[in-house]
Formats: sequence, C-alpha cells, structure tokens
Amino acid sequence: MRVVDLIQRKRNGEELSPEEIAWLVEGYTHGEIPDYQMAAFLMAVYFRDMTDREVTALTDCMIRSGQRFDLSDVPGVKVDKHSTGGVGDKTSLIAAPLAAAAGVVVPMITGRALGFTGGTLDKLESIPGFRTDLSPSEFREQLRRVGLCFAGQSAEIAPADGKLYALRDATATVDSIPLIASSIMSKKLAMGLDALVLDVKVGSGAFMKRQVDARRLAQLMVGIGRRMGVKVQALITDMNQPLGFAVGNALEVMEVSQTLQNAGPVDLTRLSLELAARMIHLGKVAATLEEAREIAQRKLLDGSGYRKLKEVIQAQGGNPLVLDRFELLPNAMGVREITSPRSGFVSSIDAEDIGRAAMMIGAGRDRKEDQIDPAVGVILEVKPGHRVETDSVLCRLYYTREDHVEEAAQLVEDAFRISNQPPEEYDLILEVVS
Repeated sequence: MRVVDLIQRKRNGEELSPEEIAWLVEGYTHGEIPDYQMAAFLMAVYFRDMTDREVTALTDCMIRSGQRFDLSDVPGVKVDKHSTGGVGDKTSLIAAPLAAAAGVVVPMITGRALGFTGGTLDKLESIPGFRTDLSPSEFREQLRRVGLCFAGQSAEIAPADGKLYALRDATATVDSIPLIASSIMSKKLAMGLDALVLDVKVGSGAFMKRQVDARRLAQLMVGIGRRMGVKVQALITDMNQPLGFAVGNALEVMEVSQTLQNAGPVDLTRLSLELAARMIHLGKVAATLEEAREIAQRKLLDGSGYRKLKEVIQAQGGNPLVLDRFELLPNAMGVREITSPRSGFVSSIDAEDIGRAAMMIGAGRDRKEDQIDPAVGVILEVKPGHRVETDSVLCRLYYTREDHVEEAAQLVEDAFRISNQPPEEYDLILEVVS
C-alpha cells in the first residue's frame, strides 16, 4: 500500500476502504506518513468529499487512536450535548443542568473558543476556582455523585484528531464537512455515550453559513452515531442573530444564572428547553418527547436546574455564590454605549459582527494559545423586532483595555439594521435530523 496511490484515488473521487483509511490515519499519527502527504490527502477530501462509509471509518480510527472511556460502571443512561458554536451560545450551561436534574447522566467533554464563537470551557473558567482538568477517576466519581460533569478534552482522547486538526488549520481544510463530522464525533463517541444531542448552527454567526451545508453535516453525524450504535438527534438552529443578550464569558455565565431562574431571554430559554427535552427523552426518563418537554419546563420553574449547576460549580472547585452575586465574577470597568442613529424597528443584528467585536476586545482568540479576558464582551439592549428611538442605547461594550475599542464599536454599530417596519419573525429551530 502506498500513500500516493490513496491520494490519487481520493483525488479522482474514488471510495477508500476502511482498512486503507485506518492504515493512512495510523501511519500519520505514528509519524510514518509526512505532513505534506497527509495535507495532500486532506485537500483531496476537501474537493472530492467522502462517502458515509469513509467518514464512519475515519471516525472509528480516530477514536481507536487513543483512550476510550468506559462509563458502564456509572449507573444511568449517558447523554451528552454538543453545539457547533455560535455567538452568545450558552445553551450547554442551561440544558445540561436541566437534563441532569431530571435524572439523565451528562458526561460533558467540552472545548475552548477559536475565533468569534464562544467555548463552554472558557465560560466555565471565568468562574474563579472552577476546575476542568479532571482525572478520569474524578470525572467518573462526579458523574456518580452529581450526575453532571464538565471537563476539557485530554490528550488521550482521539489524539489522531488533534494532530489532523492542527494540519487542517494550516492547510485551509478546516471547513470540510466530512472532516468536521469525524472530528466532532470521534471526541464525543470516545466518551462511552449512549446518546447525543447536536445543535448545528447556521448563519452569519456560525461556522456553517448555508442551511444545505448544516443539513449535510447533521446527517453525517447522525449517520455516524447510528452505525456506531449511539442514538443521535440534531437540531439545525438559526445563528444569524446572537443568542440571548450577553456575548462574552463571565457575562454569559450571568445570563445562564438568570435563565435558570426563569428570567432569561425568550430565544435562549426556548432553545435550551428543547435541547434539554431531547436529552431527557434520549436518556429514557420520559417515554415521549412531549412528556420530556414538560419535565424540562418543570425543572426550570422549580429551580432544580439552577441548583444542579450550583452543585456542579461546588464540586469542581468554584464558588456557587457567583450565580447569586455577579460581583464575584470578573467584571470590566470600561463601558462604551452604542446608540441608534435614528428611530425605527431593529430588523436584524449581524451575529458575526457582534462576535468579531467581542473577540477584538478580548472575549475570543485567534490562536489556541491566546489568552482570553473573561470580563469583557457585549450586552445587547434590544433584539430584532424591538422599537428604538434616536440616540437610544442599542448595546454596551464592556472592556478592560482601550486597544481596539473604537474599531469594535464601529463593528457593533454596523451590525444593527434599523427599518421603518417591524421585521417578520424568524424561526429559531429550522430543522430536526434524526
């Protein structure tokens, strides 16, 4: 078997066998295949795509390249939730506690932000003392005791994916749909899950800009799960507008607290409840999805989800009082108000511009090694459909350094569209793939 032959066949659009893909991935992971040849293969995949069988084989190889968690000794059905990332997307911190409060075991392995989409790990680490670097034994013990654990991916989980992702990042092949699907699913399925709920974002503030691409990604990931014996459901959700009002790590933790106390934004609450309901249904706590929705709503209204998140914060070394006393979280002293140039209705708020502005003042990162400022971000004062007057406040930028504030403020101002007529209501949940 020669690498050049596999590259040529994939370049010509042929299907490779699972054995050939395994040989290629194992050779690259062990340093036997050089970067330039694997880069050529990735580019061939980028242009010629992969079949469902190839994507499943690639996912399986990446799982087998490292440690696979065995959670069979943890009682209960294990269900995780994953989002492809969006601006103001903090649903994991709401849906997971609601599902865990209902009796689902939630082993959540989560990541950091890269670019303008927020990372759950970064939000959690804005809580002073919160630990995400748990050992496997600590992870299992917390699942048994609390039913929910948030942890970062260790180097032992799908190491082939880490090596391939670094090469994809350097060769402009990150946005290949089959490579995205195998990357996400290899990390998730290595955790010994019984089921997985996916939130595939689409729009200006998402990685996927077109609904047809989001659908293809969702279908691939659901298919991988089915072929590997894990139940997977995917929601395709709108990310043309920021989700909720808060964008920025500590600011989003504050909004999570408000939402779990049933005082959060309508869009964020609605999507979080639907994701929690699907976790509850797949976790076999409820026989029907409708019953699962009622349970999720009840766990929100009676404060069970709020108390569960407090319990998790306490278990992982943080101070649970941050959910009551926001001054215990990092707070930015600098504030810049963005006002409306005229009266009218907010017709749209470009999520990517808001995300880029937040990233510019320190809420996101260009490179994985960049440091994030947990205090900074953007708080929207209005949403699409709201009536505004001339010079009324559209949003506020919270910053700790003056660098890039002017540029960020201009981006935010450009993100708002004001029209004479109220806009049509947009659908938050566009499709379900299962």
